[in-house]
Amino acid sequence: MDTYIIMENLIRNHGYTGLLIVAFTESIIQPVPPDIFIMGASIFGLDPLICAVVSTVGSILGGVTSYILGHNLGTPVFIRLFGERYFRMGEEFFEKYGIWGVIIAGFSPLPYKVVAWLSGVFDMNVLKFTVGTLIGRFPRFLLIAYFGHGVSIYLGI
Repeated sequence: MDTYIIMENLIRNHGYTGLLIVAFTESIIQPVPPDIFIMGASIFGLDPLICAVVSTVGSILGGVTSYILGHNLGTPVFIRLFGERYFRMGEEFFEKYGIWGVIIAGFSPLPYKVVAWLSGVFDMNVLKFTVGTLIGRFPRFLLIAYFGHGVSIYLGI
């Protein structure tokens, strides 16, 4: 079964819990960004603020899991999963931006899961990583959730 369909069913059938699972797994390895599901959850009538909070919590928990995996499994496993190209790019990115890299990746379309893994590989302070994730992810998810809510109002759903 397609990953997208699985994630969509999680949201439709389990609401906030499904959203938490989508955000958690996206921060570790699964390829489908949570944005479309956050927007969809708001369109389907879930509270946009709660959607943003739940998604942020899931993303932080998944991000910390990725951090721990990166820290414990190290460079060889990261390269096997994501490739040496992402490792080199991540190394340059961390050298240039540090915690700001986590914030940027959390808010932008950059692959957050890669930054989360690399935060552990490069031994970033876990508290700084978590705060950076919160600062980057919550505003992004809040904007997306309220955009979905606006669409539902506009469409009269």
